[in-house]
Amino acid sequence: MPRVALGARMKRRNFIALIGGAVAMPLVVRAQPNERIRRIGVLQPFAKDTPESARVEAFLQELQRLGWTDGRNLQIEYRWEISDLRKAAMELVALSPDVILVTTTPALSSMHQATRTVPIVFAQVADPVSAGFVASLAKPGGNITGFTPFDYEIGAKWLGLLKEIAPNVTRVGVVRDPTSTSSIGQFSAAQSVARLFKVEVSPLGGQDSKDIERTVAEFARESNCGLISVATPLVINNHKLIISLAARHRLPAVYPFPSYGADGGLICYGPDPIDLHRKAAGYVDRILKGEKPADLPVQAATKFELVINLKTAKALGLTMPATLLDRADEVIE
Repeated sequence: MPRVALGARMKRRNFIALIGGAVAMPLVVRAQPNERIRRIGVLQPFAKDTPESARVEAFLQELQRLGWTDGRNLQIEYRWEISDLRKAAMELVALSPDVILVTTTPALSSMHQATRTVPIVFAQVADPVSAGFVASLAKPGGNITGFTPFDYEIGAKWLGLLKEIAPNVTRVGVVRDPTSTSSIGQFSAAQSVARLFKVEVSPLGGQDSKDIERTVAEFARESNCGLISVATPLVINNHKLIISLAARHRLPAVYPFPSYGADGGLICYGPDPIDLHRKAAGYVDRILKGEKPADLPVQAATKFELVINLKTAKALGLTMPATLLDRADEVIE
């Protein structure tokens, strides 16, 4: 039986209540006698009341399993920021944390500019070598290491999946953020195989939700169109909007994270970000115990999940190939 992706289904009410006041004021932390209190910074380019907060919940749960508890031997400072990442990064660095957890390429870029000394562990950063964050995957050097979900070439994989489920598609719109390095790379990978799949690939999206809605609506006026959403904060923060636009304009679409299938995404292929954040907690633990980021190799996701939503397929009049259904980790009916 296909395994069910749990990221978007985790209950967050208690978690959000716990961290809700963390941005406004420091926590009062009481350590055990002779136990040093350590401080962790957390920079997330998402609102804290979104499904993405489940990633930080998984991070905290794994830290606790490793012996680190917020309010006992840890003080955690959060910045949930979707606008001024540079300001949020500088605020966290000013608090002199022992280590900082950062999610996504734009957030890491801001943190990289803010400090070259405070240890940083990242999750969900594509191609950190090309972006200049680390010297190499095996030997990062400097103060940064972490976990990368995929390289840019997954953009070509997403285009292949789109053509597999909708062979008549000849025009593909890629929803991306033109200012994001990883977003540009994933778009370029899809564009590089456009001729092979006999499609025309066009950039959509922009800076905000209004840009997404406008560009998708304009794109959908032509026939035989399909969508790809790349992995970038713009898409993550607006993925439900993109799913609704795809339904409204009857566009077959591919999404970068398995959990989006539960929200109506037609086909979703990518790593589980919850798992990446659990692994990030392991590196934070090792750094708090004395290891250096420069000596901890950057690790890539090793397992990717394919989720297919048959209800969405039926609404679009699509019949899923049996070979594709056999490969799926989860089929939503």
